[in-house]
Amino acid sequence: MAHSPLIKQLIDSFRCLPGVGAKSAQRMAYHLLERDRNGARRLSHALRQASEEVGHCQTCRILTEYEQCDICQSPKRDRQTLCVVETPSDVYAIEQSGSYHGSYFVLMGHLSPLDGIGPQELHLDTLKQRVEHENISEVILATNATVEGEATAHYLVEMLKPFTNKITRIAHGVPLGGELEYIDGSTLGHALNGRQEFK
Repeated sequence: MAHSPLIKQLIDSFRCLPGVGAKSAQRMAYHLLERDRNGARRLSHALRQASEEVGHCQTCRILTEYEQCDICQSPKRDRQTLCVVETPSDVYAIEQSGSYHGSYFVLMGHLSPLDGIGPQELHLDTLKQRVEHENISEVILATNATVEGEATAHYLVEMLKPFTNKITRIAHGVPLGGELEYIDGSTLGHALNGRQEFK
């Protein structure tokens, strides 16, 4: 039996989310229609409002409804350290660690010529201007440990070298609590190459 046009439209709308297939989308749609109409209205209102009002922070490019996000407005942040990440969710992951207190620049992706994503799409000229004019003493590259993330990091090193004294890369390797016999060879290779002196 085919779904009615509005139900099909709702199911198809849920399928735009990452990791949501046909069955999951159908389950969500039926849950909202059968059990939680108020939740559906709240979701609809929140989606409409966020899609119309949320943009990018003018400084770091994280998602926010303000011209500058809370991080960029905070006087407690170290303005001389800049962490470059691929996505806004990377910023939140780093913030949850509680171990970084500098500023950010969000690329909103990584270099991928096959997908048509080059330096302009990532606003790398804006990043270069920030590093050049804001007296950044250290740039931390926190791109993902993928082929594209590594290529992006290498490109950024070459681009930013003339404008800052220190460019670092976050460590990749064995997770805390991990057992070596269960770690894949590539991860172990990264861990060995990035080893540090025991102090």
